[in-house]
Amino acid sequence: MSVKSKKSEAVDRPFAPSIMVKAKKLVDQYQIVLTYEDGEWFAHGLELATVFADGKTPAKCVKNTRDALAAAVATMLEQGQTPPVPARSGIRSEQVNIRLTVEEKTVIEEVAKQRGFRGLSDFVRAGAVAFTK
Repeated sequence: MSVKSKKSEAVDRPFAPSIMVKAKKLVDQYQIVLTYEDGEWFAHGLELATVFADGKTPAKCVKNTRDALAAAVATMLEQGQTPPVPARSGIRSEQVNIRLTVEEKTVIEEVAKQRGFRGLSDFVRAGAVAFTK
């Protein structure tokens, strides 16, 4: 009995045009975090922090980073994964869990209610964001 191996697609093959168009449209909305170090520009996407690139100029670095992000998003789309939504859309897609005692939770919920917040999460988020300003 012989087993036929499925031929793998080449790693450097082009993406389907429709997928690449969709990926680039999404990536155009992503925020780029740009830094300068040792005479070169480095950047990564805010939404996909593990995707990064470099360049001799800020413009080239941003272009290289967007190209890398587009390839990452196109790969995700091909695999049926959902890429991150653009940060500027304001959609809260990330979750942070914290452990509290029963007493801490009760006190924080009461303070949140007294100050007009819809709940503990909104109160904690507003307080944390206030420290960044």
